[in-house]
Amino acid sequence: MPMTTIVGSREAATVTRWPVPEERRTVTVLFADIVGSTGLVERLDPEDVRELQRAYFGTVAGVLRRWNGVVEKYVGDAVMALFGAHGSDGFDAYRAVRAGLEIQDALDRRAPAGTRLRVRVGVATGEVLVDLAATRDGAHGTASGAVITTAARLQEYAPPGGVVICAATRRATAGLVEQRPLAAMAVAGKASPLDVWRVTGVARPTPARHQGPLVGRRRELAAAGDEILRAVRDRQPRWISLVGPSGSGRSRLLHELARTVSTVDGRPVRWFVAQCPPYPEGDLAPLADMVRAFAGARDADPAATARRRLAAALDGLLPPVRCGAAAHALVEFVAAPRDAGAAGRGAEVWREVLLAVAAGQPVVVAVDDLDRAAPTLSRFLHRLFATASERHLPLAVLATHGTGWADLLPGAGGRRRRVPLPALGAVDTGRLLRHLLDRAGRPAALAAKLLPLVGGNPAVARAYVRAFGEDGDPAGVPDAVRRMIDARLDRLDGDQRAVLMAGAAHGSEFPAATVERLLGWAAGRAEPTLSRLVAAGLLRRSGPDGYAVADPTVARVARHRLPRALRAGFARRARLTPRPTTADRAGAGGRPDGVPATAGPGLAAGRPGAGSSPVSTGVVPTARRPLPLTSPGPHRAAVRPAASRPEGGPPGVSAPCASSRQAVLPPHGASHQAVRPPHGASRRAGLPPGGPSERAGLPGGASQRAWGHPSALPSLGPPALPGRGRGATRRVGARTPGPGDTGTTTGSPALAAA
Repeated sequence: MPMTTIVGSREAATVTRWPVPEERRTVTVLFADIVGSTGLVERLDPEDVRELQRAYFGTVAGVLRRWNGVVEKYVGDAVMALFGAHGSDGFDAYRAVRAGLEIQDALDRRAPAGTRLRVRVGVATGEVLVDLAATRDGAHGTASGAVITTAARLQEYAPPGGVVICAATRRATAGLVEQRPLAAMAVAGKASPLDVWRVTGVARPTPARHQGPLVGRRRELAAAGDEILRAVRDRQPRWISLVGPSGSGRSRLLHELARTVSTVDGRPVRWFVAQCPPYPEGDLAPLADMVRAFAGARDADPAATARRRLAAALDGLLPPVRCGAAAHALVEFVAAPRDAGAAGRGAEVWREVLLAVAAGQPVVVAVDDLDRAAPTLSRFLHRLFATASERHLPLAVLATHGTGWADLLPGAGGRRRRVPLPALGAVDTGRLLRHLLDRAGRPAALAAKLLPLVGGNPAVARAYVRAFGEDGDPAGVPDAVRRMIDARLDRLDGDQRAVLMAGAAHGSEFPAATVERLLGWAAGRAEPTLSRLVAAGLLRRSGPDGYAVADPTVARVARHRLPRALRAGFARRARLTPRPTTADRAGAGGRPDGVPATAGPGLAAGRPGAGSSPVSTGVVPTARRPLPLTSPGPHRAAVRPAASRPEGGPPGVSAPCASSRQAVLPPHGASHQAVRPPHGASRRAGLPPGGPSERAGLPGGASQRAWGHPSALPSLGPPALPGRGRGATRRVGARTPGPGDTGTTTGSPALAAA
């Protein structure tokens, strides 16, 4: 007998909608289920069963929320969660695996007295179709895809207390968690058994192995090296930041600096380097790894051995009366970096040790991927830097981080140096590709085929060479590259993402007017967004007023995330979009959208009614039929009385006479105006507030509507990706569902103006 599911009454988090109602996304699915629940329930009193249920579901849901997972459903005593459904940070699989491990530990700590809950966890990564509006806890049917079944089968295959993962999850978490292979798992309906692995723990971060020549970074290497030399020779600490996008070679440049700047004027330089893994074990855990490396201690060393090694390393640096207490504090710090008290005491001692070392020789304290760390680590580095500056010590702080991260703490003044790592040029990218292909045993001539795909990013070049198919053609976007691009796309706001998707779906160079027509936007709305995308390096200018997606791989990923029906709708709209002639542009006062300068404010804003005047736009219409962008399905069917449908009209569309339920839309042509419904009508119809076009769920001008169908995709704001220190955000003006709402989407998805 399965345990009864109890779903808490916690209010579902509001998720701001994307420009499209659904997306194809690569997500990680977690299934967790209790081992032997039937026998357990049979032995317990009903009140004890209820207490056990509350402890189990509360613990599991809390862990999943902590790792930014979304509970998709409860099935008996099983829980299914999605990671990366509403936003990716590039580490969705890692977060899911960490959540699975933490669920096991948390249940051992919180189980009621005398009862031990054992749980099996299966984790699989793959592509699904996600309903973006439903990505919240308890939203059944959020995702659809074969990977969900795979995760459920992995959970059944897992040993009690174990976490089992698929091959895709293994690749995504390589180097981040400890894994060991299990026997292949046979799955009904699959042609061959699945390779599976069991996760045994979190891996200790280690420096990456860098091989081959350093290509295209000599200037950056020299600039950072000069700053270290100045810090040593002037005895004035310097703060150096190596800044670039993911995969640009920040870690490699740090490795080369540590190798080449080993002495300054004959004096040896002492390097202390820490790596920040995603979601480290404690705010100051990277410092604990630095302490361990300083003492030469190993993870398996008992506390007495670690204390002895640390005491030997501290000998001569600190006064003898301080060595014993300092070694004890550092041992506690290394053993329990998540303990706030031990971490605080250990960090203070470690700062004292670093300053003592710098008093005798040049020191470089380097932190790789500082943008992954908690602010506590940045504060530690700033205090270290400030004290070293007061004492005029030969010390440099070197940090690597992404372009979107900014250290907001004050300090360093003019002694900061930011060294950007731009994309490699075509010549350097070709050199790198030829070297990688030669090492892989591939013809160097294939570099020409890969050159336009890698975008000057060294990590992307390596990923493409590894994934190169046997037939000499790229075998799709490599997983590592797709994760990087997914995370980059999900950091965009709603307008930026809508414009990028529209441009990628267009498939060629496009002016701003084309994007505005594809999205149903008012004239001029796209220009600021296009400029921001150009500044971010996602778009490039083409000609005086044209744009194109800068990276073909980014365009490919963005286009693929659109469902097939939406891609086809964009393609049809692009083919049927009227292109104004020179005379049209002149008649419109030079405006690219073909709207005359004399048009009323409502028409110029892309809204029917609201003061618009029935003037011709000078654009010849090319189609009177509505362009449906999604195929109607039962889950999208409108809930309308039969009497409200026009004779011969499509189901789910109100008759024009039902003005109290829906805005009446005109036939094709700019001379017909939409009738604005009463203020309360849109509320009664379950439509969002806003301008007339928003209340009707429709954007754009009146010349592209028939039968009440919208002719553009919804341009809606983006969900905020949950992260450290960030909570879910609600779009200003978003309507809270009322008790009368059925949750049924009425009509085809509207692209109302955001």
